Amino acid sequence: MTGSFHGRFALLALVIVSLSACSGRDFSDLDAFMVEKRARPGGIIAPIPTFKAYEAFSYSATALRSPFDRPIEVREIAQLQAISAIRPDESRAKEFLEQFTFDSLRMVGTLERGKEDWTLIKDPEGGVHRVSVGNYLGRHHGKIVEMTDTYVAVVEIVSDGSEDGWVERPRTIKLSGM
Repeated sequence: MTGSFHGRFALLALVIVSLSACSGRDFSDLDAFMVEKRARPGGIIAPIPTFKAYEAFSYSATALRSPFDRPIEVREIAQLQAISAIRPDESRAKEFLEQFTFDSLRMVGTLERGKEDWTLIKDPEGGVHRVSVGNYLGRHHGKIVEMTDTYVAVVEIVSDGSEDGWVERPRTIKLSGM
């Protein structure tokens, strides 16, 4: 135990001796530097900029057609209205994937169990869901009408712009990597 104490004492003494060697009392260069800096005129500090208060913006067009989708042709609307009176079934219970926009959903694979075929759809939160023909997805009453190994065909029911008019719009989700 005394050997350890003597070793520590020797180390402490060595540190003190080396620090005292660095403590010379000649600060003339530092004093000259400070005199030079104090001789310069002081600067003017700019006032703190005033910030404009944040004004919240509420986007009210979320239920309308995306500006990045192709607009529906007027001729197509007239033809579709002549064929049948389209209307979404508001009494139908919403399915889970109907809370997401159509463009945010990705097809990531297919699955076959017994005689039943499923398509795997990935939502924007990272969840993967099984769907088949007849299931609904997207915010515009999109019903799956066809499935293959490489795409899912969906028919959406969207407003035609009139007060109570609706048209069908075909869309597809193509197979993509995870």
